[in-house]
Amino acid sequence: MNMKIKNIIAVAVVGMTLTGCGIYNKYEKTVEEPADAFGTSQDIRQGTGEQTIAQMSWREFFTDPVLQQLIEQVLANNTDLNSARIAVEKSEASLKAAKLAYLPALSLAPQGTLSKFDDNPWSKTYNLPLQLSWDIDVFGSITNQKRAAKAVRLQAEMQEDAVRVNLISTTAQQYFLLQVLDRQLEILMQTDSLWNKSLETEHALWENGKAYSTAVNQMEASYLSVKTQIVDTRRNIRSVENAICRLLAVSPQHINRQKWGVSPLHHAEAQGDAEQRMFDAKYLTIGIPAQMLENRPDIRMANHAMEEAFYNTQAARSAFYPSINLSGSAGWTNNAGIVVDPGKLLLSAVGSLTQPIFARGKLIASKKIAQLTEEDLQKKYVQTVINAGNQVNEAMADCMSAREKHGYYQRQVQVLGEAYTGTHELMDNGKASYLEVLKAQESLLDAQLSQAMNMYDAAEAVIALYIALGGATK
Repeated sequence: MNMKIKNIIAVAVVGMTLTGCGIYNKYEKTVEEPADAFGTSQDIRQGTGEQTIAQMSWREFFTDPVLQQLIEQVLANNTDLNSARIAVEKSEASLKAAKLAYLPALSLAPQGTLSKFDDNPWSKTYNLPLQLSWDIDVFGSITNQKRAAKAVRLQAEMQEDAVRVNLISTTAQQYFLLQVLDRQLEILMQTDSLWNKSLETEHALWENGKAYSTAVNQMEASYLSVKTQIVDTRRNIRSVENAICRLLAVSPQHINRQKWGVSPLHHAEAQGDAEQRMFDAKYLTIGIPAQMLENRPDIRMANHAMEEAFYNTQAARSAFYPSINLSGSAGWTNNAGIVVDPGKLLLSAVGSLTQPIFARGKLIASKKIAQLTEEDLQKKYVQTVINAGNQVNEAMADCMSAREKHGYYQRQVQVLGEAYTGTHELMDNGKASYLEVLKAQESLLDAQLSQAMNMYDAAEAVIALYIALGGATK
């Protein structure tokens, strides 16, 4: 009876100890995120019950079938994503090992010995033991290590998602850049044809004594500048194609694509021309910050990093408590004090408890380091949320800016086109100088190229907004 009472008291003491130290507690996020992560800009449309663009899959968001196929090829071939997948598998293997730590370890350790003393005959002894070692997880060391390993596995999964999202974003941006460069090349080729006619007209006027040779020279110099821009644009196209090939992990080759505006980004409600449907920010609902926190891989990864640090701190605290180990062996031996033949069955069992008393400061240092790491990761988590909100704000501002400039560029190209046509007609009739024509055609070209680049800037901003909100994770 006394023995039973002692056991009950021992169990009660251990239970109270565990309750007091809390080393079995599960992780709960206590860090508060900024309430206004997106900022207070009036440009931002924060819906509450509406579906946000981040909830669309990337196949819904990027409607161009050629781009969809390209993204799928990148995700299948990219070496960075493959490395991220391998990292997940490694962390999964570590987690399985941490789960199996609850079980006893078994090993077979056969041993044979030959010995001889003086003139006595050789003595042959052997042991065939099956050894068992079992660490009893009374104070949560194994449990906290397992939970930390699970948090590491979750971080690896979020890292894989982050790599995938970045690849989707980069591929889409490079694809749209190719389309815009194609558009700029088309503008330059049209300009090359028109300016060649202007040069021929000016040359004819010079031959008839109605223009100076300086006018022909300046007109030719302007025409040649278009030629050089054509060369540069073709080179830029090759460079972007090579960048996409690197993402695909293939040798340099031509990248198939459609013309700009054929398959705009997804805005079912948007009206107007193809360019406006591509990036019209008034149809972009970004939702509330909490939705971003649920979707963005970097924020989720930062949360799991805090979780890992929490369990590492718990494990460091567990190290101050005793460790209990049960060990035993069972096997055949012919060496039981004296050599016998044949061998006999030998059984042994040992229980041990180790209580750290003085470890030269290692346990205290480990606990302090774990606590500081946990504090550091909490601050980094808040900073990650702030950075994410800043990215949303910046992307939305870029969308609004591009939309506003789009109308101006449209009108600018229209009026400069009319000015160029009128000035050229006046020059043909001797009522305008070549300088006026030269200025008009150069202004028109600059406006057309800037308009095309603004379309890319707008598409890039919408993609950045989609990613910043946690899009492309499915």
